[in-house]
Amino acid sequence: MKGNTCLAIQFGTDGWRAITGWDFTAENVRACAQGVAQYLKGKGLAPRGLVVGYDTRFASEDFAAEVAQVAAGNGVPTLLCGKAAPTPVVSYNIVHHYAGGAVIITASHNPPQWNGFKYKPEYAGSASQEVVDALEQEIAQAQGHEIPRLPLPEARAKGLVKEIEPGPPYLAHIGKLVDLGALRASGLKVGIDAMHGAGAGYLPHLLDGLPGLTELRSERNPSFPGMRQPEPVAHNLAPLSQHVLGQRCDVGIALDGDADRVGIIDEHGQFLSTLHTFALLCLYLLETRGQRGPLVKSITMTSMVYRLGELYGVPVHETPVGFKYLGPVMRQQDALAAGEESGGYAFRGHIPERDGILSGLFILDMMARTGKRPSELVQHLYSKVGEHHFDRWDIPFDPSKRAAVVQRVASRNPETLTGKRVQGRDETDGARFRLNGGAWVLIRFSGTEPLLRLYAEAESPAQVERLLTEARDMAGV
Repeated sequence: MKGNTCLAIQFGTDGWRAITGWDFTAENVRACAQGVAQYLKGKGLAPRGLVVGYDTRFASEDFAAEVAQVAAGNGVPTLLCGKAAPTPVVSYNIVHHYAGGAVIITASHNPPQWNGFKYKPEYAGSASQEVVDALEQEIAQAQGHEIPRLPLPEARAKGLVKEIEPGPPYLAHIGKLVDLGALRASGLKVGIDAMHGAGAGYLPHLLDGLPGLTELRSERNPSFPGMRQPEPVAHNLAPLSQHVLGQRCDVGIALDGDADRVGIIDEHGQFLSTLHTFALLCLYLLETRGQRGPLVKSITMTSMVYRLGELYGVPVHETPVGFKYLGPVMRQQDALAAGEESGGYAFRGHIPERDGILSGLFILDMMARTGKRPSELVQHLYSKVGEHHFDRWDIPFDPSKRAAVVQRVASRNPETLTGKRVQGRDETDGARFRLNGGAWVLIRFSGTEPLLRLYAEAESPAQVERLLTEARDMAGV
């Protein structure tokens, strides 16, 4: 609350996020929980119950307890995770327990002062825009009204809140998707960076017995020291890169704060872009495992996927940024894989949800089956689709100047960028300019932070940098 005015709680690309103690407060979390309870009742899903999970951020377990008390106060049976757990693990528990949905207290990769509220519907993926719209309406109606709460001891005594261990069902399921025995016997030397997040311990458990496996930053630390935020991107992964080089690892695997995203460090200590990682995962499924099915990509994901679609005779679908768009298309098309530039990838046979743990295992499986290390896999990919490079610039901006940036970009319609003719412009999500030869550049606002994001893919790093520079000038930031 600000004075007598309720905060307008709006979900971004995946849930609602805000700064803890400022807008992310117990009061607002209770309103969100009440909205979820009302939504479940309205859909007839309340009897199936609600899974409640949380990450390793400051007070996440306390906010999760608030959600459980509100759900119980509404008579919704609640399964409360007994410890911090990754988002894909909590999401899988919806399927395992046949629950009506899940709430996860997490801000994923945001800076440490943030926390967030994710809702996962009964299909165990990101909430679609239709679900988000309904939730926001229910939350708005709950704000400013008394919200029923049942204290946890009483809720437990009445059987309305039960504590669960979310890991075992998920781990058993993952064991059916990849040959863990073969991976343990592969001899690969692997470095893992848990980034002080909820994914700590999961890959070491799944790969137990693999010699030379080491996990860095596995202890809980809500301040996420040594990084801007727990996002598995190059500037946050210096310790993992140094470990890979120093220990002569074959690969480094990093998980973000809630382990729904993955970052890969190659054997030379170099970060593999998220576009290359998804292209490799698609190639792994299509070529190494011989599977077929549609591929789904966000607008910011690599054009290499289109080329792979042509080579292997599978359709490719494109969506705006966010798994609230990718997930529904994945489900409708029974897609083989779906991926977004932020490092989140989902796979058929699992849940329609990003999973950094499974993504990392698939990369390891590709290495084990092909005998190639990451840089060699990239060269193999280039032999199929040609050379591609990518970069993203995140530029903080004053939210009061957002409209001016939008107007500047809207008024520009360049015929050329970096000396190449602009083939087309679309505004599916932001403003994307497509150039002759397959290069592209995109200008869009983050859905979760006050950032202007600039993305570019081209045949050389120099052209990528020139595209990003011209995009920044176009936006006037």
